[in-house]
Amino acid sequence: MNKLLPVATALLLLTGPTSCLLRPTTKHDTFAERAQLPQEEAVHPRNSVEWWYFTGHLRDAQSGDQYGIEYVFFHFNPSGKRDYLMVNVAVTDPKHQRFHYDYALQPQARLLPDSLPVRLRLPKQNQLWQLDGQEGRYQLQAQMTTHPGTGFQLSTTPAKPVLLHGGTGYEQYGPLAKAGYYSYPRLTTTGTLTLDGQPRPVTGELWYDRQWNCGSVNKRDIAWDWLSIQLHESGDDLMLYTVHQKKTGQRIGGGSLFGPKGENQHLEEKHFTLEALDHWQSPGTGRRYPSRWRVQVPAQGYDLTVEPLVPQQELSLKLFKALPALNYWEGMCRVTGTQHGKPVTGNAYVEITNR
Repeated sequence: MNKLLPVATALLLLTGPTSCLLRPTTKHDTFAERAQLPQEEAVHPRNSVEWWYFTGHLRDAQSGDQYGIEYVFFHFNPSGKRDYLMVNVAVTDPKHQRFHYDYALQPQARLLPDSLPVRLRLPKQNQLWQLDGQEGRYQLQAQMTTHPGTGFQLSTTPAKPVLLHGGTGYEQYGPLAKAGYYSYPRLTTTGTLTLDGQPRPVTGELWYDRQWNCGSVNKRDIAWDWLSIQLHESGDDLMLYTVHQKKTGQRIGGGSLFGPKGENQHLEEKHFTLEALDHWQSPGTGRRYPSRWRVQVPAQGYDLTVEPLVPQQELSLKLFKALPALNYWEGMCRVTGTQHGKPVTGNAYVEITNR
């Protein structure tokens, strides 16, 4: 992404003893000159915060109806002693303007192994959420407990090679942090999506982000915009982010442009503009989020508009009874615009946190 702040800071703040709340340890985070694949796919032992993150667009193979999914496993160890797993799962239904999500957070009885292929499990009530695989070939399975009859069982294969962000698989977020980060921007996906108890065969493309060593963002007063864009006509993929330090007004931007043959171009803030064109206010939480964006990448001739297919794609996670809910917006979007004056279209997912 990726997304340095989807729920990373909150996870670190909401777990462990008081000393850990204030100073979560990053001493077990490990860095290298270059991401080492396939081993980076595995759990990083005692990592401060890491995740395996899927978002994307699917289409009913029979009706042609579109759907969006978000599915993410978080692993974190704020004290260096005890592992936690958290899962977020969401399904967007543009045709009926519906957005369903579910989540769970659990301490683990033992430290997670750094074995391959990845095999992650998190139970909730009578359901078991699962992620298996490595290097673009994954099996995803989830059924919501908050919305019974909603879930999916999906398989993926990579349609493009791995994208090492920053050119090395490590992204430097200005003076704030450095984190391991790579993506498979196009995973050909097949399987079954269930809505209202009715299974539907689906196909499509998911965007996968793998990121680790993210605990160093703790206690930063930061807002975060992140976009993944898959363009149809050119075959280009874009990852863009802007970090806003709210107290100082400082902005840090960056990203990657990944060509149809795997050409990898690191983008600095000067290489693109990201402008909010509209806003949406949540009737549930009262939070106000950007809801339509203009994206310009002048060197590649792109002038794009990114727009949500459903305005209400806000997640409100009540992780602990004594603490307020964590709210963020992550949603399925369409892309229209031009490249060097010629029309282009595409799919996108956008994440907005800490607004």
